[in-house]
Amino acid sequence: MKYTVSIEIALPRETVVQLLADPAQMPKWLRGLVLHEPISGTHGQVGTVSRVVMQTGNQKFEGTETITRREPVDLHGIPGDSVVHFEREIVGDGMWSAARERFTEAGPQSTLWRSENEYRFSGVVMRLVGLLMPGAFRKQSLQHMQDFKAFAEQGLDVRDAKG
Repeated sequence: MKYTVSIEIALPRETVVQLLADPAQMPKWLRGLVLHEPISGTHGQVGTVSRVVMQTGNQKFEGTETITRREPVDLHGIPGDSVVHFEREIVGDGMWSAARERFTEAGPQSTLWRSENEYRFSGVVMRLVGLLMPGAFRKQSLQHMQDFKAFAEQGLDVRDAKG
């Protein structure tokens, strides 16, 4: 299963990617995050492997995330015409996914975030989930992007929005 979602954020690209790359900010915008800890490497750097635990309602997901691309490595002084890339793979029980994030300047104070996502499922249960609920994956990706936008632009913290 593959899909692409995008959102425009009313902040300069450099600000957006620095906030996104800061592990201390993740709990403020990544709804359902229980744990994100590097097993090897440094958070956000290519080759880093992290244990990730997410929870939505009674559903808990645990997986391993590997950073496969981050360009440029230094997120300061990025030339205006370049594209910032963050890419990762996540492996969990019955599932493999890849996310390819692209950040471009939409204007001097605006950033376009485009996220290409791919999922592969193994096992009967996960294959059924993929077949019967493909929209749920897209909806969740877009929700994470909207939560990040609200956090980045307005300082809203998903942990404050109970219910």
